[in-house]
Amino acid sequence: MKYAFSFLAVIALVLIAGLGSQIPGMPYLFGVALPYLAIMIFLGGCVYRVVQWGKSPVPFPIQTTCGQGKSLDFIKHNKLEAPNTTAEVVARMFLEVVTFRSLFRNTKSEIHDGPQVTYESSKWLWIFALIFHYSFLVIVVRHMRLFLDPVPVWISWLELGDGLFQVGAPTWYMTDIGLLAGCALLFSRRLITRHVRFISLMNDYFPLVLIFAIALTGILMRYFLRTDIDIVNIKQLAVGLVTFSPTIGAEIGAIFYIHLFLVCALLAYFPFSKLMHFAGVFMSPTRNMKNDSRAKRHINPWNPRIIPHSYAGYEDEFREFMVDAGIPVEKELAPKKDEE
Repeated sequence: MKYAFSFLAVIALVLIAGLGSQIPGMPYLFGVALPYLAIMIFLGGCVYRVVQWGKSPVPFPIQTTCGQGKSLDFIKHNKLEAPNTTAEVVARMFLEVVTFRSLFRNTKSEIHDGPQVTYESSKWLWIFALIFHYSFLVIVVRHMRLFLDPVPVWISWLELGDGLFQVGAPTWYMTDIGLLAGCALLFSRRLITRHVRFISLMNDYFPLVLIFAIALTGILMRYFLRTDIDIVNIKQLAVGLVTFSPTIGAEIGAIFYIHLFLVCALLAYFPFSKLMHFAGVFMSPTRNMKNDSRAKRHINPWNPRIIPHSYAGYEDEFREFMVDAGIPVEKELAPKKDEE
């Protein structure tokens, strides 16, 4: 099955890092070389994809709308669903990126006795998508404390808010649970919902399993295997990576290298996967164009230049051939000089 290959791939990555990092000399590969390589692939791949999207021809406005466009004054214009100005496009894009506005309108269809098809609002996907993405964002920002010395105050405040409930010692972060729950629900949705399972591929399951494994190893490292890692050496390595002077001190622990290797795998895989929608949403002509086709005529800039050709000009050019073919002409063929 498609999702089984995703689990096998992640398990293979875990075994490679767990066993490989214990070989003498290999911690430098997993702790320094691979992170640098993964970052270069991530940045280079993202830039390449964005540039390719930017070079793609968009000859006409092809924005998606589900509201009344700007028309006559007495007809109410839906400015967010059919933006007519740049400011309205920016507002629409902002709400889409920040609140997943299109997912909020998600519906589900069911067949009842009759047969009768009903359509109902379904907000679960929207809720768990928000939980998943914002948990991921907060966790990434929290990890910046490893790369910065001293740690900015705003990161400390973010950690304080994330651990507001103060459950356990060390404090359990809400985003840790949110990321695991979000991954689990998005994965189970692809298994349980029949029509979603039918169109799901391995590249739909693999990122979810990989992110779940990253979150799980991070939780194990923070809450359950703290004695197996050296946080001081981890901080030293992280700061060294940013300042291009990495050093690996005493043995850090296999669980750290597993976690780091999975993160490197995600970074290297990112530009070539569906995860690139984080940048693609800004480059999508269905979202970033104005719905002003009624007010402005859009002409394809790649159209060849065609000179208007009237019938009189056409007849002047082909009159002799038309006469020879017996086709009536409006203007008689001029007599030849020898006939005069």
